[in-house]
Amino acid sequence: MKIELNGKKALVTGSSGGIGLAIAFGLAEAGAEVVLHGRSADKLAHAAAAIVQKFPDAKIGTVQADLATADGAASLSAAHPDVDILVNNAGFFAPKSFTEITDDDWQQMLDTNVMSGIRLSRYYLPRMMAANWGRIVFISSESGVQIPAEMIHYGVSKTALLGVSRGLAELTAGTGVTVNAVLPGPTRSEGVSDFFAEMAKEQGVSQDEMERDFIAQHRPTSLLRRLATVDEVANMVVYTCSTQAAATNGAALRVDGGVVRSIL
Repeated sequence: MKIELNGKKALVTGSSGGIGLAIAFGLAEAGAEVVLHGRSADKLAHAAAAIVQKFPDAKIGTVQADLATADGAASLSAAHPDVDILVNNAGFFAPKSFTEITDDDWQQMLDTNVMSGIRLSRYYLPRMMAANWGRIVFISSESGVQIPAEMIHYGVSKTALLGVSRGLAELTAGTGVTVNAVLPGPTRSEGVSDFFAEMAKEQGVSQDEMERDFIAQHRPTSLLRRLATVDEVANMVVYTCSTQAAATNGAALRVDGGVVRSIL
């Protein structure tokens, strides 16, 4: 299967690093014009340069905005009013005991992980429907299905994305627009790698040992038995954005390494 997205414009939020940047690389390789988003101008510039270095003909744009706010979402859509592909990837995780998660913590998690994608989808979906072609992908998580006790507010935010994604897909019936959610499992992104490196240093073990112990203790149902790579997650997202995925709509697509013990 050769995925070609020539002539398509893709916006990937939270793409100055990690899974988002890997998705941007994959979409650029497929020929799409890609708009990178982040909050750091330096990281965005570095990410754009890295893509162009690998794919010299790639057309890459950048936009700096805080998508946890309505003003940030509005500034992004004003800068790029028309896109064919929207990947709602912006988000963060924060391990914290439930009793210590404040109202402000809950609000920040929901504003960043959920409302960012809702606001952008509300803007771009009608335009995609008018064009009769479009792809919206929400990056959820296996934590949205199996809520982690160590960060309940994160899990709840990812569950919400599954509901939003399926609901929006219902609006696209009979059109060339699809809306899907992708559910990564534990993935060695920059943030996760830094998290494990810090924990490993505190406990006096190697990072590899720390990661293996995490999988064994906290994700024992994993069939992969390791963290996924960002490229492994990005491959699923790029396919979901392709023309070949026209019959995939309203789906929750797992790239969780088999963590979720379910046949559906």
